[in-house]
Amino acid sequence: MATANGSGDGSTDEKSPAESSKGAGRSPTPSLSIPSAIPTEIPTELPSGFPSKLPSGFPSLPSDFPSGFPSELPSGLESLFAAPAGDEVPYYMLRKGDCFDTSVSRPGQAAKRSCRTPHDAEVVKVTELKGGYATDAALKKAASGLCEGPLAHEEAQQTAGTVRGTLVQYPDTTGYKLGIDKVACSLAADVDGGDRKFTAPLK
Repeated sequence: MATANGSGDGSTDEKSPAESSKGAGRSPTPSLSIPSAIPTEIPTELPSGFPSKLPSGFPSLPSDFPSGFPSELPSGLESLFAAPAGDEVPYYMLRKGDCFDTSVSRPGQAAKRSCRTPHDAEVVKVTELKGGYATDAALKKAASGLCEGPLAHEEAQQTAGTVRGTLVQYPDTTGYKLGIDKVACSLAADVDGGDRKFTAPLK
């Protein structure tokens, strides 16, 4: 996915496959598809001619396995296989009014937070891309255009100095071809990886 970031003065965009953006760009990861149909009937009997037990003389499994297997993945691979934390969702599952944190180490993921606790951003609008886009740059331009008006309107309602950036999260061309068409438009408390947070819902 790709992300477009910006400051309160206007927005700039960044993209990388499956990105999201805040003051610094973030990127959502493409989702995996799940089969739409699962078999409803499971055979209860073995096919005719299939042996019902192992042949005599079949070697048995050892009772003790070696104890020297590593208990952890090699350094650097943990994040590839780590399950998302319970409050993390892909950016395209965010809804208007959701408050969340972003993380460079989990691009494309948004860690949902209560709007009454410190958080990086709040979703102002979720919309959809329509049409054909051959490049990531075209997707970035279209996503930024969809968010520009709603973000400017919402920012104008806030107390001066409250909002320091915008975050536009959108799919890259690969994700878009897979059917990910959501764009999340959010106001951010800071830009470029700053540590400033919102501590209450937007007005």
